[in-house]
Amino acid sequence: MLIPLPKTPLPSPDAITRALLDLGRTLGDSKVLTGDACATYARDESEATGRVPAAVVLASNAEDIRRTLTIAESTGVPVTPRAGGTGRTGGAVPVAGGIVLATDAMKQVKEINAKDLLAVVEPGIVTGDLHALVEREGFFYPPDPNSLGSCCIGGNVAENAGGPRAFKYGVTREYVLGLEACLMGGRVLRTGKRTVKGVTGYDVTSLLVGSEGTLGVFTEITLRLVPKPPEVATVLALFEDVRHAGAAVSRMIARGLVPRCLEMLDAATLDAVRAQKVAIDPRARGMLLIEVDGEAATTQALLEQIAEVLSGGPGLIDLLAAQDPAQRARLWEARRALSPATRKLAKYKLSEDIVVPRSRIAELLEGVDVIGADTEVRHLTYGHAGDGNFHVNFLWNDDGERPAVDRAIEALMRLTISLGGTLTGEHGIGLSKAEYLPLEQSEELIELQRDIKRLFDPKELLNPGKIFPVRPGHGGC
Repeated sequence: MLIPLPKTPLPSPDAITRALLDLGRTLGDSKVLTGDACATYARDESEATGRVPAAVVLASNAEDIRRTLTIAESTGVPVTPRAGGTGRTGGAVPVAGGIVLATDAMKQVKEINAKDLLAVVEPGIVTGDLHALVEREGFFYPPDPNSLGSCCIGGNVAENAGGPRAFKYGVTREYVLGLEACLMGGRVLRTGKRTVKGVTGYDVTSLLVGSEGTLGVFTEITLRLVPKPPEVATVLALFEDVRHAGAAVSRMIARGLVPRCLEMLDAATLDAVRAQKVAIDPRARGMLLIEVDGEAATTQALLEQIAEVLSGGPGLIDLLAAQDPAQRARLWEARRALSPATRKLAKYKLSEDIVVPRSRIAELLEGVDVIGADTEVRHLTYGHAGDGNFHVNFLWNDDGERPAVDRAIEALMRLTISLGGTLTGEHGIGLSKAEYLPLEQSEELIELQRDIKRLFDPKELLNPGKIFPVRPGHGGC
């Protein structure tokens, strides 16, 4: 276990017994897993391992969620919501055991409205499946986390997920018009609207988006769609050094050029990709993967301007443009291969997603190398250069190296804040970054958020131990 669990209160055996009896009577045994079948649900895609839950509820509709949260509050048993389980910061890890509430079976698409450009879906639909469905209808749902083949919309909304296309289109929050959410105790809220504009009352929808499962469990999500871009083109630019790639990004942004994706890979990352038999020029020590979309004439003009900017600076080795969808897929192969590729480089890996202003990218890259040299921790960096969101991966093989890794991670967090950045761009705080939250936010702001949490969840039973540093004698917040 690379991410330690916070010390949160555990439910009593009597509370667990009562909850299991009530769940079985109310939902039926087919929807309640117990025993060895629950072990799988102690983990997500992070490096954290939680306590095996006493029960896993396999919700198939909103009423299952409502009843589960009613029983959990009445018995005092904590609940951990879970959609696809693909989170990277431990958001779906049950730190206090209790009940895992799984919504991945709720995959219904309730509505695709062509006139109002919206879709109404349940939380368990896989993001990639939603992409394919709406694109067949001529629409486009832009958020595209790299786990889109397995992550679910409910988790995307809970974490405010991003992805490569966020540079042009923004993150999940920009596409959530409204929510139906169930709170602890079984209260059901409907928030938001179906219109493009609307400022009635507080923006509770935006509060729930990115709340990491600590305020409510989503049962229905209303999403904004946009027209599908008629043309898409992809360019691969190889550089002698990643700093030349960073300088090219700065030149593009200064020119006002906005591709839909602008990804950067450093030398160590390229070596990892090559190890997976992806053919990349061995001279390249930095790479940009650039994608543009729009009308044919606009796309072509933007490609020409990007090529001019890339060719006008130092260090460019090669510039490759995809001519058809198959070539586009091959160019993206390097980027999609990163997660499995980097996991094979060392026995242990921790990945941190941080964001800095785009004008400070070069300073970040230099600072990460300094941290690596000072701590003697192996590292590699890649990410969404267009919006300054980078994934810095620390790699090691020996348990004795862990203190140095911890120092490297803390130094990265402090560097990020010193550059005017933020601790996370798309993975959330979860378990892994809770201790660093005070680096970015004042105690007054953190306390205000704790107060909001308690308004939604007075007994602090919903996804305890996440986001906020756990204080002695307290629960999840």
